[in-house]
Amino acid sequence: MADRKPFLLRIDRTVLDAVQRWANDDLRSLNGQIEFLLRDALKRAGRARPRTDQRADHVASDDDVPHDAPSR
Repeated sequence: MADRKPFLLRIDRTVLDAVQRWANDDLRSLNGQIEFLLRDALKRAGRARPRTDQRADHVASDDDVPHDAPSR
């Protein structure tokens, strides 16, 4: 697993609540949803680096489910 670095995020309460609802809808943790959104934004902006850890070739996990995927 890649190194994960914890950090403090200061965020507007209404934004946090909206992301939490979205995470709940997608069956993700709040942290997983934020990470998913950041990765998606990096990919869309062409700023994502290729992944070099073992997850690069993995089968989809909960964190990889798109927000419009059907619930389980």
